Amino acid sequence: MNKQLPVWKLIAESLHHQIPVMLLYVLESSGSSPGRQGFLMAVNGKNESDNHRMAGSIGGGIMEHKFVEMAEERLRVMSSDPIAMGSSVTELRKQIHDKAAAKNQSGMICSGEQTILLYHVQKEDQDRIEQIISSLEQNKNGTLKLSPAGIEFSSSIPKENFEFSIRSEQDWQYTEKTGYKNQLFIIGGGHCALAFSNLMSEMDFYIRLYDERENLKTVMENKSAHEKHFINDYSELSNIIPAGNNHYVVIMTFGYRTDDAALRAVIDKEFKYLGLLGSKSKIEKMFDDYRRDGFEEMLFQRVHGPIGVGIKSQTPEEIAVSIAAEIIKVKNQDL
Repeated sequence: MNKQLPVWKLIAESLHHQIPVMLLYVLESSGSSPGRQGFLMAVNGKNESDNHRMAGSIGGGIMEHKFVEMAEERLRVMSSDPIAMGSSVTELRKQIHDKAAAKNQSGMICSGEQTILLYHVQKEDQDRIEQIISSLEQNKNGTLKLSPAGIEFSSSIPKENFEFSIRSEQDWQYTEKTGYKNQLFIIGGGHCALAFSNLMSEMDFYIRLYDERENLKTVMENKSAHEKHFINDYSELSNIIPAGNNHYVVIMTFGYRTDDAALRAVIDKEFKYLGLLGSKSKIEKMFDDYRRDGFEEMLFQRVHGPIGVGIKSQTPEEIAVSIAAEIIKVKNQDL
């Protein structure tokens, strides 16, 4: 499940029951900020049980605790002021994670910065929030826009994952591609693929699994992949998996022949990440065969193989951690 869903669902539920609710959103982040751009959370007012409810996170620690208290205080004041309750409240707060900073100290010392939005969600936002929820539940992408005017949403897909521009607290705009931002294609559905799917499902990846073997037990047990496809031959993948800047391809079939067929099908495409599970000697032999067949040397440089970081992985679960770590490193290399 997309991790943004619980936040939007809490907001929708709060509006439905006429409980005031605040949206907290990280609009911008830099350095070692614990809350990255796109992190969000919801904090609602006291309900029948006299308790606040929360969902999501803007980075944790003392900084998040401070903002939760701030949101609760804003809601308390609004609840006692009918005029404030009916008005739109949008507030930007810059946080500097350095105790030497002259102002806007977050209380943390990790040296990063982030800009956080506090927005008192309005009843008029409910239709747009329901649209966001519906889009996320269908694993679709869309465009979320936040500004002093409030929340906007459309089904169009922006080119960039995030964009933030600001001239003043009264003139700014944040745009984000909603839904899964990364596409993971796992080729081969064995034990390693099962462990890998389970691990990657906790991150921002839409997972597609491919295998030639129908009714394979580990594929049937795989509840983490969003899609599971049976194909006649791995060579078909050349017409199935498209190139893409946010596409990650991992080949982990049951043998040399099938690995070879899968890699030949996709090696000429540009992905964010292309990895092959196997021993160093196996992969060297495969590349020697490709050289004899006339493949350009530059194509081999795109392939991560042997796949994963060197932690002497033994079990499928350890192998999954190794591969996931390498993918995360590649995904975040430009941050």
